[in-house]
Order: sequence, then structure tokens, then C-alpha cells
Amino acid sequence: MARRRAVAVGGGTGLPLVLECLLRAGFDTTAVVTVADDGGSSGQLRRELGMLPPGDIRNCLVALADPSSELARVFQYRFPGGEGLAGHALGNLIIAALADLEGGFAEGVEEAGLLLGVRGRVLPSTLADVVLSGRDASGRLVKGQAKVAESEGPITTVALDPSPVHAYRPALAALEEADLIIIGPGSLFTSIIPNFLVEGVADAVDKSGAKVIYVCNVGNLRGETSSMDAADHVEALLHHGMDGLIGTVLVDVPQDGDERPHVSAGPSVLRRIEAYGISVVAADLVDRENPMRHDPDRLYAALREVW
Repeated sequence: MARRRAVAVGGGTGLPLVLECLLRAGFDTTAVVTVADDGGSSGQLRRELGMLPPGDIRNCLVALADPSSELARVFQYRFPGGEGLAGHALGNLIIAALADLEGGFAEGVEEAGLLLGVRGRVLPSTLADVVLSGRDASGRLVKGQAKVAESEGPITTVALDPSPVHAYRPALAALEEADLIIIGPGSLFTSIIPNFLVEGVADAVDKSGAKVIYVCNVGNLRGETSSMDAADHVEALLHHGMDGLIGTVLVDVPQDGDERPHVSAGPSVLRRIEAYGISVVAADLVDRENPMRHDPDRLYAALREVW
């Protein structure tokens, strides 16, 4: 019997949690990852080497790596100092070297996966050199992924330049063949939505006939999504190509007395989501040690209930 095929779409630090859940459940797992990042080590490598950003790709490769791989730990090592090295993750540099040796970014990522014994695939949503821009609630234009993420007020819309931009064909094929597609968690406007701005990605989700789940963040990011509730998150996805494609939204609902900052998901908010024909599963999902992240076991249990 063929294994069920699942694709997780996003970027940042949230997507690896979902990849680990999918492996745990026995899915044939693929990550489709944004290449809009232009900050930190990834941004520096983009500017100096003219390559696509490797950071989000690296995190997903490590999440899917063979558990016995010592190289996975080394991939995540970040140089604390050193001229030209400070701030770089070693895995980013290895991917950069492999991209050069193998003749392309996608080929370098594939080779890195082989070195790590990856159980699945990690695919960029596009191989185009894209620049993300956004408009905030006041109408101000913000250019660059890092600047969008650090905006003073909430973002309302984002776009890619150039546009349209062609998708990486293997990423489209993975989506079209999926039985399950999970979107997020991750930075809404800078890690998740950029994937759906790539031509053909939303259409591939539609063609798949897969069960589509959106995992809403447990906390809002300062600026980018400040003051947005769970329905606002969903509506942003619908307005950026995902209208009619999301079947279920998974939201975090804190326990009584929990005063941590969280994405509001009260009864009226959930009714707004359901008005779009989307089912909602509400559960206590937060990591008690890091309240801006999902707890891996709680997330796994909730996802199992949905799929």
C-alpha cells in the first residue's frame, strides 16, 4: 500500500515542527519553502553570491534529517564571531558551496539532503530571485522581506517582484499529488503568503483534491501581524490566492487564566472563519517554555484529529 503524501508549505521556524509531525505519522513528506528571505545570513549570501536564500531551506532539511545524522547538528551551528563569518549558519555556507559545485540552487539543496539522509524532500516554491514588498495599514509601501517583517504597523497586502514569477515545477508536482497539505505555522506575510504569490502554486493546491489545513500562529509578530485575530490571518490568505481552498483551520485557545499574548480566537472570531465554509478546530497548542511557538506534542495530537 502506497504511503500517504503530505506537503507542508511555508518557511521560517514554524514549518519544521509540522514536518516532524508528518514524519511521526508516517507520511511521505515534502516541504515547499519560500525564497523571499533577505535578512541575516541568508540575505548576506544573496547579496554577495547572487544565490537564493538558504536559511529556511536549511531548517527544513535539518527537521527531515536522519535522526542519527551528526551533520544535522553541525548544519545549525552559527558562528558567533569572526570577520565575514559572524552570524552565518554553517549549513547556509554548505548549501552555498553545494549550489556552486552542483551547478544550481535546487541541485545544491538536493545534494545537501543526501548528505543529511533526509526522509522526504525540501523544494523551493520558485527558483526566481524575488523581492517581497508590502503595504501596511496606513498604505505605506515597505520593500524587502526583512523590512516587511519589521514594519511598524500591521501589513495588509504583499507582492513579489518580478510578477508573475514561475514556480519550481517539482514543487507544483508535489502539491498536485498530495493527499494532505498543511500551511504554516510561520510568519504570515513573510514566510507563508509569498509561496502563494508564485504563479501556479494555488492552482496546484486546487488540483490536488487534498485535505488543506491552515495552522494559525499562536502569537502575533510585532508589526507584521500586530493586533490581528485568527480570522484576520485566514482572510489574508484568502485575499492572496487561497480563496475557497482551505478546508480546516487549527487555532490555539488558551486555558482559563492564561494571560500570555496570543492570536485572538474567541467565539465571534471563529464564526467569521466558519462563514467562509471553513471548519475550525480549537485546542490548547502553546509551548509552555516558548509561548510564541506550538508545543510539538500538542500540535501532533491536534493535527491527527483533523487528518
